[in-house]
Amino acid sequence: MSSNKKQFLTIDDFRAEAASKLKKAARDYYNCGSDEELTLARNESAFRRLLIRPRCLRDVSEVDTSVEWYGEKFRFPIGIAPTAFHRMAEKNGELSTVRGAALSGSVMIASSWSTTPIEPMAHEAKQKNVTLWFQLYVYKDKSITTSLLTRAQDSGCKAIVLTVDTPVLGNRLADARNGFSLPDGLTFANFTTLQSSQMPSPSEGQSAFMKYVGTQIDPSLNWQVLEWLINNSKLPVIVKGVMRGDDAEEAISRGAKGIIVSNHGGRQMDSAPATVFIDGGIRNGRDVFKAIALGASGVFIGRPVLWGLSAGGAEGVSSVMKLLQAEFEHTMRLAVPMNTIPVADDITPACARCGYAASFRGRGRAATIVAHCMNFA
Repeated sequence: MSSNKKQFLTIDDFRAEAASKLKKAARDYYNCGSDEELTLARNESAFRRLLIRPRCLRDVSEVDTSVEWYGEKFRFPIGIAPTAFHRMAEKNGELSTVRGAALSGSVMIASSWSTTPIEPMAHEAKQKNVTLWFQLYVYKDKSITTSLLTRAQDSGCKAIVLTVDTPVLGNRLADARNGFSLPDGLTFANFTTLQSSQMPSPSEGQSAFMKYVGTQIDPSLNWQVLEWLINNSKLPVIVKGVMRGDDAEEAISRGAKGIIVSNHGGRQMDSAPATVFIDGGIRNGRDVFKAIALGASGVFIGRPVLWGLSAGGAEGVSSVMKLLQAEFEHTMRLAVPMNTIPVADDITPACARCGYAASFRGRGRAATIVAHCMNFA
């Protein structure tokens, strides 16, 4: 990034720059976890507990980092996770994030809770040749859910990502203390009715956002609703928020085309082969390598993208993604032979001392990956 000639050599550099620019309520919203934030801390520390076992005397003059997801090829297995309210970070918000995705060649998952409607985001993505997926919650008013699904399909999104770990909002104490609500002029831009486009007023011990989720999101979401969505979607449906092997197997058996192993960035609960992704806690290219070695097809990045957006708009987003891409490629050259992907033997998992993962042997790739990921965390 050229802004003030500052050097951004690590994701933490972007985090620090974002902290200096964001207002406290926005900074806390982006960064906080639930309750004591134990899961938030463990998301990052878990990757540090996995060690890479590099191979030697292997040709690494060329490294192939490309992947194919749902018929499309990408140069790197690193995408942009769905996060809300980008215009709190930068005036153009989600449009800048789309442009950053274009500059870095990254797939982007658009959030239902964006401060820019899906249509202009999708238009920008089409103009910039960005693959856009759409993240969806199930609302109590099913007509809202149906409308969002239709709009995402009509706008040219390539997949639907159903978030299943938010029947209620996690207990985010920082937001409660701040009485977090959207700044003046910002709304849930994908919704046209007053009730579903704006937050209520905060109350004692409860942020406006928690009240919004409590009044709008359907806590009765179940497997039958997933099947309904799959049957009514023209696009592949990916289930986000899976933390159990048996749930992974169930989602796939019901027709999901992929899962994202995710604990919502530590913001919710504290404490045929499908495509399996991981998000949460990825802070460098070595983490990406470890996730792929665990068996994931790719990873998605949340908070670091917001830090990049805050630090430098579209260029900041691109810089974050390109940094992770470069670090991942560098790690590949140091650790594995040319044109091979990381495998479990390339890392020493912290969970080797216990038998939890072994109980999933033979149950399927998705369940095995979930077992490994949730256990080492």
